Amino acid sequence: MGDILAHESELLGLVKEYLDFAEFEDTLKTFSKECKIKGKPLCKTVGGSFRDSKSLTIQKDLVAAFDNGDQKVFFDLWEEHISSSIRDGDSFAQKLEFYLHIHFAIYLLKYSVGRPDKEELDEKISYFKTYLETKGAALSQTTEFLPFYALPFVPNPMVHPSFKELFQDSWTPELKLKLIKFLALISKASNTPKLLTIYENGQSNKEILQQLHQQLVEAERRSVTYLKRYNKIQADYHNLIGVTAELVDSLEATVSGKMITPEYLQSVCVRLFSNQMRQSLAHSVDFTRPGTASTMLRASLAPVKLKDVPLLPSLDYEKLKKDLILGSDRLKAFLLQALRWRLTTSHPGEQRETVLQAYISNDLLDCYSHNQRSVLQLLHSTSDVVRQYMARLINAFASLAEGRLYLAQNTKVLQMLEGRLKEEDKDIITRENVLGALQKFSLRRPLQTAMIQDGLIFWLVDVLKDPDCLSDYTLEYSVALLMNLCLRSTGKNMCAKVAGLVLKVLSDLLGHENHEIQPYVNGALYSILSVPSIREEARAMGMEDILRCFIKEGNAEMIRQIEFIIKQLNSEELPDGVLESDDDEDEDDEEDHDIMEADLDKDELIQPQLGELSGEKLLTTEYLGIMTNTGKTRRKGLANVQWSGDEPLQRPVTPGGHRNGYPV
Repeated sequence: MGDILAHESELLGLVKEYLDFAEFEDTLKTFSKECKIKGKPLCKTVGGSFRDSKSLTIQKDLVAAFDNGDQKVFFDLWEEHISSSIRDGDSFAQKLEFYLHIHFAIYLLKYSVGRPDKEELDEKISYFKTYLETKGAALSQTTEFLPFYALPFVPNPMVHPSFKELFQDSWTPELKLKLIKFLALISKASNTPKLLTIYENGQSNKEILQQLHQQLVEAERRSVTYLKRYNKIQADYHNLIGVTAELVDSLEATVSGKMITPEYLQSVCVRLFSNQMRQSLAHSVDFTRPGTASTMLRASLAPVKLKDVPLLPSLDYEKLKKDLILGSDRLKAFLLQALRWRLTTSHPGEQRETVLQAYISNDLLDCYSHNQRSVLQLLHSTSDVVRQYMARLINAFASLAEGRLYLAQNTKVLQMLEGRLKEEDKDIITRENVLGALQKFSLRRPLQTAMIQDGLIFWLVDVLKDPDCLSDYTLEYSVALLMNLCLRSTGKNMCAKVAGLVLKVLSDLLGHENHEIQPYVNGALYSILSVPSIREEARAMGMEDILRCFIKEGNAEMIRQIEFIIKQLNSEELPDGVLESDDDEDEDDEEDHDIMEADLDKDELIQPQLGELSGEKLLTTEYLGIMTNTGKTRRKGLANVQWSGDEPLQRPVTPGGHRNGYPV
């Protein structure tokens, strides 16, 4: 109670400030009157009207200095009244400040009557140059601003094509409007009552706590798995130490002239093998033959063969599919999660192949079915969770070569994914997984052709116009998908229809802070520049100058790739090998690699309640079937195809495979 009384004045002041901000005038009068009657002290706060009038005066002074070209007055007010946290931390404020410096640098060139005063002009250009070398240097990696770093060194910027936009009549009014809107937003933020700020922070903290709780549950699940692995490794280690000690003792005994019996060697070697093999070893191996023990010892220390990994229990797929179609949304989500986990957490090799082949042979996703109600329709579920988990499962299938082949059997799968990609605006993770599946689909030539014909290139270019709004996964997979489609002559021809836009988007992406996308951007540029009309458009926009800026900044690999792109830009004929026949629906070009990335299981939406089954336990408790081994020989892909890194990418790839060297 004492604490409440100690802060009562401040609390009442917060209430008064909010009532004043929300314009509850009658309520405020009654509240103030009652506080006075009860002798409750009100903490004095700065009045809203006083703040508003002061803020308006500052805004007017800044706009007046902008209109008059008074550089010193403007930036003195700017630095005094715009907090450093906003100036240095807000990307919009940084970009606006850059353009404001350009405005003052060229002010005399645009608005002087007659020839501008050389000394005054030199002073403004010098001020701009100093800004570029100090605070403005932070934006030198941004493609949008790269041409302006040459502005102080150009003798007559008014006639230079790179600066044509700056001298159009509309440029200054548009910049002024951005300035006014920015100042209004800053003013509004500074007038926000403290009570509202406290509430918003509380809501934000609540969301953070929920995310942290979800991450904690995931971490605990992983820790249990890792603990089991650790305990097994520790037990094997202790066993190995014991065997080693016995072997050392045996060596000492032989030095003393004592004999080692075959039975003893048999017991040592059997201990080095799994329990399942002990009985057969004990009865079938002749340890009296010379070299037998050492041969088995070497075999025991060799890597475990994939066939030795235990197979997972088989499932009742008929019952499973029925519940996926008719069950509750919660049950559907848990089943989709469990089926995905079975695929993503299985051992790469025979175990994973067996899981996948069981899914395919039982047509888990109804790709071979023509029924109206099918598992595939879950991609259009009204439940956000079911929709997301279905997208995750399809992405997991698409991560494996045989899974892509299975999904490709049904032409509706591609259409459904393209539709969901364009419609999904609620759930970022759903869209990421749909995009990931489509990107992996683009490793197959027939699916590339379909996506190009469906106009997916135009959608990708439109999305990539604003890369800062995209997650890292969406950005990487969008650019990689665009590159794969641009490798085809039909894809290049599509790009030629909007050549200027495609070139601008790709040149902007060259300077993006996410360096993982650079090989795909370079590959797309190199590919489309084989088209004469696109080369002509690129030359007109000064693409070579832009590319050479990145040669100064990039690493050795990036520099070599850009040099190839410049060479392509300056070529006059189609390079060898770029013919219309590259659109032949031949599967020889497919990169059939398995890429099961960790992102498939990130940020799970649902967690089991007390006593609720989930994961493998749900599958083996409710849907246990008859054990069958449906594994088959893997179809050979192009695993031996290597990318040198010197040249831009010229074959379809997927980000997971490109980063990890195409793991199996």
